[in-house]
Formats: sequence, C-alpha cells, structure tokens
Amino acid sequence: RRKNIKGLPGLRSIAILSGKGGVGKSNVAVNLAMALAASGKRVVLLDADLGMANVDLLCGISPKYTLAHLVKGQRSVDEVLVYLENGVMLLPGGPGVQELAELDDVAQSILIDKLSVLEGIADYLLIDTGAGIHKNTLSFGVAADMTILITTPEPTSIRDAYGVLKTLVINTGSKIDVTLVVNMAASRSEGREVAERIQMAANQFLSLSVPYGGAMLLDENVGKAVRMRTPFFLANPTCQASKDIAEIAANLASIDDETEPPTGRGVKSFFFRLARSLGLGV
Repeated sequence: RRKNIKGLPGLRSIAILSGKGGVGKSNVAVNLAMALAASGKRVVLLDADLGMANVDLLCGISPKYTLAHLVKGQRSVDEVLVYLENGVMLLPGGPGVQELAELDDVAQSILIDKLSVLEGIADYLLIDTGAGIHKNTLSFGVAADMTILITTPEPTSIRDAYGVLKTLVINTGSKIDVTLVVNMAASRSEGREVAERIQMAANQFLSLSVPYGGAMLLDENVGKAVRMRTPFFLANPTCQASKDIAEIAANLASIDDETEPPTGRGVKSFFFRLARSLGLGV
C-alpha cells in the first residue's frame, strides 16, 4: 500500500464522467470502487452528482450525514463517512459540494485540513460526478489526477463523450489525463471500435492521446443487482460485468504500482483545485 510520505503525493483522485445520463456511470463508479477494494486498495467513493445522486440507492443504504454537514462544521469526517461492504468508504456529497465553493478562503482551508484525514486512510478517491458538460461536473475532471470517461456504443453517447473531452481540453490547456471505458458493449470488438472512433477524433482535432481502459459487456446481472440495491460485484462476483470491472481495476492499479513516485497529488491538492474551479467556473 502507498505510504503517506511527506513531500510525496499519495492519494490518487479519479473523476468518473460521462457525456450524457443513462450510460451506467454511477454503476461503474460503485463497482470499480468495490473491485479496487477487493484487490487490496483502500478506496473512498465521493458521490458528487448534485442533481441525481444515487450511489446510496445502488448500495442499499440511506446516509445520515453528507458533505454539507462537514462544510457547516456540524459533523466530523469520521461521522460523515459510511463504511460499505468490502471496505469501501462512501463520502456522501450532495449540496455540500457546491457549498464548498461558497466558503471564504479561511473556511475553505480549515475544511480541507479536516478532509486531509482521508490521505492516511485511502489510496484512491473515486468521484461519481453528474453527466454532461455543466460547470460543476467538469470541475471534478479539472481538479482530479485522472478522469475516466464512460460512453456506450450509442451515437449520441459517443458524440457527447467527445464533447466532454473537447471542453476539458479547452479548460485545462490539454493538461488532462483521460481514460475511455465503453459500457454496455455487445462484444469486445464493438467496445474497441467505439473507443477508436473517439481516440481518432481526439488525436486529430484535439491533439490529445486518450488511452482505452476496457469495455464492459452487456450483462443482465447488472439490472438484477440494481433492483436488489446491491453492487453487482458483490451480488454476483463471477458474472461477466464483475470480471470486466475487475480487469479495469487491475489495469488502473498496475499502472499506479509501476509509477515512481506515486502519481496522485493528494487529497488537499484535489479539494483546493476543486474549490477554485467551482468558484471561478470553467
């Protein structure tokens, strides 16, 4: 496990974005967190979809407190964190995310110091964002160390995913680390073909190289797990979707394990960048 050594960044923040709703973004976020935890990584999952937060539904829980209680000084980080099965820690976001941007500099610094406790207990901070190119959503992509962009083979999903890429490039000066994941693919070849279409456009028009993180094939077990309000990785660990998400998690973990020094810039850096991005707009 990554050591929290002073001077070396440790925790790695990963924002999970999509160009449109209905592509399974939250399901990917929840189950990727579960798969990373199963591989021995310590994971905090931040539900940052301001409009349609549904990580709690997918996990079958009802959080008592959210980030808003932390922002207002009413609860500590330990009180807000919810421990899910498999060791994943959920940080319910909701309206607290926007309230973070509305604090003055001193209050922001105090809050972010409190959040720095995550540095010692987690290797990854996974952020489930909203869909589309709204300022608040893209702020997470700008602030995070890495972005996973979810699309499906549907033409509208591909178009909107490219729209997210284009906007992120504009707002970061191309300083963005994005990996593509294709969800609901009918086959491995379809997943790769979809990824190649986006990769070619990004390379030609944005001068951006976008790695392919893998595909999740259509699997009826995903829908069954949603109805059970249980992550499919826990409900059916041997189903196709679970195998696919485990492979994506392994790819992420192996990349980080081979990187020296660790590529994550840490939790305080993430939240400072997020507050700045939310406050100034993108």
